[in-house]
Amino acid sequence: MEAEAAKLIGAGIAVIPLLGVGLGLGTLFAAVIEAMGRNPAAAESVKGAGLFYFALVEAIALFALVIALLILFVF
Repeated sequence: MEAEAAKLIGAGIAVIPLLGVGLGLGTLFAAVIEAMGRNPAAAESVKGAGLFYFALVEAIALFALVIALLILFVF
């Protein structure tokens, strides 16, 4: 296998966690919207927690993207 082909395959494998990130964010925001609809008085608390967890889940996506870019352009 050529080195360039191995780099492309490795970068493709490195971004597989983005599937989980997409599913996780969809589930997270569905739960936040449902919780805000059920209890509007607690909307600010739920929104704050939702944004915190959004940042944690999105960090996984950024790490996966950085790894894929490192594989493509550095190695």
